[in-house]
Amino acid sequence: MGCVTAELLFGLVRYRIRGAAGLRAPVMAKLEADMSAEDPKSWYQADLPDAPGYPALEGDREAEVCIVGGGLAGLTLAMELARAQRSVVLLEAQRVAWGASGRNAGFVLPGFAQGMEAVVQKVGPDAAKALYRLSSEGACYVRDKIAELDPGLEMGRGFLLAMRVADEAGTRRYAEAQARDYGRVLEVWPAEKTKGVLVSPRYHEALYEAAGFHIQPLAYARALAGAAVKAGAVICEASPVGRLQKAAGGHLARTAKGSVRAKHLVLCTSGYGGRLYKPVDRAILPVATYIAVTEPLAERLDQAIKTEAAIADTRRAGDYYRRVAGDRLLWGGRITTRQIPPRRLAGLMAGDVAQVYPRLAGVRMDYAWSGLMGYSLHKMPLIGELEPGIWVASSFGGHGLNTTAMAGMLLAKALADGDDEWRRFAAYGARWGGGPFARIGVQATYWTMQALDRFDERRKAA
Repeated sequence: MGCVTAELLFGLVRYRIRGAAGLRAPVMAKLEADMSAEDPKSWYQADLPDAPGYPALEGDREAEVCIVGGGLAGLTLAMELARAQRSVVLLEAQRVAWGASGRNAGFVLPGFAQGMEAVVQKVGPDAAKALYRLSSEGACYVRDKIAELDPGLEMGRGFLLAMRVADEAGTRRYAEAQARDYGRVLEVWPAEKTKGVLVSPRYHEALYEAAGFHIQPLAYARALAGAAVKAGAVICEASPVGRLQKAAGGHLARTAKGSVRAKHLVLCTSGYGGRLYKPVDRAILPVATYIAVTEPLAERLDQAIKTEAAIADTRRAGDYYRRVAGDRLLWGGRITTRQIPPRRLAGLMAGDVAQVYPRLAGVRMDYAWSGLMGYSLHKMPLIGELEPGIWVASSFGGHGLNTTAMAGMLLAKALADGDDEWRRFAAYGARWGGGPFARIGVQATYWTMQALDRFDERRKAA
């Protein structure tokens, strides 16, 4: 999320999706404050032993690079810079991966929240292919680092995109176009095969992507942090940055008990970014979403979901889910501007499961949590240098974890080697998100998506 995934969506590439569009404004401050105050006990936390923390910043330090934000992008960048023998200090307000990076659905596959057709319209076919290649390299990076740091962090192979509206001809055309334009291998599953694997009356045909996989994101983030520190990076937790300012030779990041002076300052915050740097603050749209994990289901889950692949559907306001720990179901979905999670969040998520899988009606949710995803209005990541020495790697909501790795790699190459491939994202800058209508825009868009989903399904069924 910026929560999940939410990610937390929490996030992923969907056929015919139109991502949530909203507008950020000062009225979002209350939402951010409420969501920042919570620290929900997620299944990811329960799945892992307690980890020793990193000390808070005390006193004044100097470094070549100061990173603000200890999520996956910041940790990737810190590790790569330290391995390149660059001095780096990372400042995290809470704990490593406390926000979206430790709460999301854990999906890893190429692509962006924005559809590639729209990317082509924006930057042209050749530039779009280059951007897609970078996203694919980001997914490969995650797999390579898991193999290096801890192969047990990978939890399952494959990604299934299940169609809620029957259109096998259109699905095949889409798969063919993806293969032709981007070399993406998508296997079309006819309805009979899909229904044999996903035992649900809601689904028709599906697209299977063998290159997709899913992981334990909190464990991966902790592994990156450990590797970064081993390589020489300094990580400071419980060190929220209160102010940024110009300084001799670069920039200064101040916390309550210290400061870091650095030539380069990289903002790797997202939905929980606070009010540090106005161009980024105004561009990030914090959107709340939810994830829940069921009780152990034993053979009940085997009867409903007969694959280890990560799964999403093609509704505009779709669900995304996967098996975890063998016989539990992790389920994500919903978008809202609620200032606090619903009281009966676990029950609401269990109801969403039952609508798709009637044979799982009545399951108990042992864990349910919420968080903030960071979106930009153009539905692409924010990556690059905004002014001399001020960099950003943010807005990963809806993309999956590939973009966090991609951003970390791109900025590490830029800061360590002077590489300028990050400029491929120049067309997707820190665009103003819309001002005082933020929450209204987000919620209205989600309700519209839900209504359009119902209309499409009823029209096709008629």
